[in-house]
Amino acid sequence: MRKILFVDDESNILEGLQRMLRPMRHEWEMAFAGGGAEALEALSASHFDVVVSDMRMPGMNGAQLLDTVMKRHPEVVRIILSGYSDMELILKSVGPAHQYLSKPCDAESIKTTVGRACALRDLLADEALQLLVSQMQSLPSLPSLYSELVAQLETPDASIKKVGEIISRDVGMTAKILQMVNSAFFGIRRHISSPEEAAGLLGLDTVMTLVLTIQIFSQFDSNRLSGFSPTALWAHSLRVGLLAKRITQNIGKSPEIAKDAFTAGLLHDVGHLVLAANVPEKYTRMLEILQDGCTQPEEAEYQAFGATHSQVGAYLLGLWGLPNSIVEAVAFHHCPGQCLAQEFSPFTAVHIGNALDYEQQPHQTKTCVSTLDLDYLTRLGLVEYLPAWREICAKTAKEDND
Repeated sequence: MRKILFVDDESNILEGLQRMLRPMRHEWEMAFAGGGAEALEALSASHFDVVVSDMRMPGMNGAQLLDTVMKRHPEVVRIILSGYSDMELILKSVGPAHQYLSKPCDAESIKTTVGRACALRDLLADEALQLLVSQMQSLPSLPSLYSELVAQLETPDASIKKVGEIISRDVGMTAKILQMVNSAFFGIRRHISSPEEAAGLLGLDTVMTLVLTIQIFSQFDSNRLSGFSPTALWAHSLRVGLLAKRITQNIGKSPEIAKDAFTAGLLHDVGHLVLAANVPEKYTRMLEILQDGCTQPEEAEYQAFGATHSQVGAYLLGLWGLPNSIVEAVAFHHCPGQCLAQEFSPFTAVHIGNALDYEQQPHQTKTCVSTLDLDYLTRLGLVEYLPAWREICAKTAKEDND
């Protein structure tokens, strides 16, 4: 049974939550604290899976509470539930809070958000990796793109369109900016999968503050890990995003699905970035295991980490509240037959784009070998499209080389 701690200084709010969520009592063990100090006492006395806190509270506000929880109990999922819209406090919560829900919030939204975060944790059996991912506040960016973004923001005539375009080429920046808009940090909370659209919704001033003052983006430090090329990972991810988008368009799917497919493709290997940036020693060990040529990448990942890059990436993006279509693609892009959804979706396009890119450029990396699941494609009636998709892949690869 999951243990959830709700924190609010207004007793009537806590009573309302208790009544509203009473039907969940058979699935959740719920506790209620009247402020930050009381919440920390409860956390010291007992383990909780999730903390849901109000923002504006006397003594210790929600951002301060979750920051303390992150340091003392980093494995706990941290969610803000607030109707308070002070920009300074919201910006302070961007790091320690995994998600932000706006009051008034119905029971179904709370149930879905909490339930999804906990279910995704079950993907990741290794407790050390759960701890690592729960503490992450950002993903490192390619230094050249980070520098390009900062330079654009510091120009007198900075353009939000150009800012969005730069973000859309980077794995780490895309993931973080989508966390901002898909969770209600800034009162938006919509299904947004386009980083350009996300930047436009936040606006130039907010993005500038997030990047230059709050520093929500960071740079990848290549010196910590030899044998790993962040440039190759970014290039592959961008090609898979473009392929997934073009495959989706090729069979006449909607522009919305095509947008989801592009972003899902861009983020499909985000787990590699998490592992390479945060546990370089184990990542080096995985590369060494692969050198013998006898071990499959997934097996090597389990030997080194106790989990796959797909599981790690899906857990992080789910924890950050990114759309289900993207999280599914990250989780199942190597094994689409394991996903319950058995119709064409963004993860179908990502699976195909990823496999075809490896066919086109098989020597680009040893960290993964991806092959088409022909049984899955046959069930969906898609095998006949493969010649056309291979042609699209060849054109995309040529564009990348040019």
